Amino acid sequence: MKALFGKNRVCGVVAGETARQMKAQVGAGLRKTRTLELRLDYLRGAKERQAFLSWLGRTRPRAVLVATCRRVEGGGLFQGSRGEEIAILAEAVRSGCGWCDVEIETAKHFSRGELARALSPARVMVSHHDFRKTPRGLAGIIRRLERPGGQALKIAAQCNSVSDSVRVCELARKRRNVVAIPMGEFGLAGRILSLRMGSALAYAAVEQTTAPGQLSLDQMADLYRGGRITRRTGVYGVIGDPIGHSLSPLLHNTAFQTSKVDAVFVPFLVRNLREFLGAMKGFGVAGLSVTIPHKETILRLLDECDPLAARIGAVNTVVVRGGRLYGYNTDYVGVLRSLQERLRLAGSRVLLFGAGGAARAAAFALAQAGSMVCISARRAERARELARAVGGAAVERAGLKTEFFDAIVNCTPVGMHPCGGSPLESAELNCRIVMDMVYRPRETELLRLARRKGVATISGVEMFLAQGIAQYEIWTGKRAPENAMRRAVVSALSREEKSGGRRS
Repeated sequence: MKALFGKNRVCGVVAGETARQMKAQVGAGLRKTRTLELRLDYLRGAKERQAFLSWLGRTRPRAVLVATCRRVEGGGLFQGSRGEEIAILAEAVRSGCGWCDVEIETAKHFSRGELARALSPARVMVSHHDFRKTPRGLAGIIRRLERPGGQALKIAAQCNSVSDSVRVCELARKRRNVVAIPMGEFGLAGRILSLRMGSALAYAAVEQTTAPGQLSLDQMADLYRGGRITRRTGVYGVIGDPIGHSLSPLLHNTAFQTSKVDAVFVPFLVRNLREFLGAMKGFGVAGLSVTIPHKETILRLLDECDPLAARIGAVNTVVVRGGRLYGYNTDYVGVLRSLQERLRLAGSRVLLFGAGGAARAAAFALAQAGSMVCISARRAERARELARAVGGAAVERAGLKTEFFDAIVNCTPVGMHPCGGSPLESAELNCRIVMDMVYRPRETELLRLARRKGVATISGVEMFLAQGIAQYEIWTGKRAPENAMRRAVVSALSREEKSGGRRS
């Protein structure tokens, strides 16, 4: 069946204040896709709109162009009347736009067929935007969008849970003329996965974001390969809170692309774990990476668990088989691979700072390798409980300045991008090696303190790569393309360092 908007369902959003900015963005967008939305309401005044549309009429880019001049009433920036909006869109049609997006606040004032005649020969998309919530009656909204007689229907709604995101995306499952757009942090994964569920378009910003949670066109086209997503594409993801810092999508999407596996890996912001596990079936999720703060909590919600992960009491990897959830722990592998190349673990004395899910994996791994495991944590009772579980010892924070260890491992998120900071002071780093599980930034403040003190360091990148490689092999049953995965992550972190810590 022929796609409604042509072969490129990833739509680059062009939004600038001046004709010059818009022209530059059109050029940049066409390097990634052949479908562009032109936000004419972002142009500052009639003079800039006229200049841009005149240029557009002369150049006639070979692309599917969707003209939008959304009024303030419909969530846009245009302050003119309905009549002025339609007049601008009609001019855009004469300049080569094959589609016009008209918000329902304007479209509802036109009788069936009247809007199509006013904007002929372009086709019309009628849109509804809710920037506060995902409405309950989505089916009723679809019926209202149908009344003006457009060829495509668009619903964009703010999502306050992953369940909301699934509900929005499901509108596109049975109708080829629906554009489904989950908005906000909870809707980020759904913006990508809507393509898998049949959405006619997914929007991504060429330069300036125009809606909450909107991805950049570079991310949508290159990182997530949105243009190649079909209903057969496998779905994997990382769940956590926060989740924006994670490089897991880069790690695993690189692996899928290198190995030519038809799958996509997306980030899910998850606050209510039980709600997410119920909703994820709607997206067809086949596997998960689990990060803070869910590694321990998820154990109680699985159908089955690997014996080692059960002993550790934390899971960072989930596989879905026949609708059942199976848990594993690959942090265990990550810790061992990171430390054993630099330190003889048998007989060593290692301090773990922290007592959460990652610390539990490290404690069991090191104890199994013959290390004397010491635990120090903000909550002393948790430190004592974990120390008892591995036959180790709890150490009070106050005593760290007088203790010596072969290695100290930070198992807390302190120091993570973008917050920074160090969980320990220089005077507490009395050891041969300091390892930080935080991998972003590659050199944390803790590692800088250790290096200035002459202590050897191990970046969290090593553990991140090792555990991620093990995850990929569990999910796919294939050998991971380790070199490609390492190059992608190290390159991204290096670019970030050069840009002064800004996200790449």
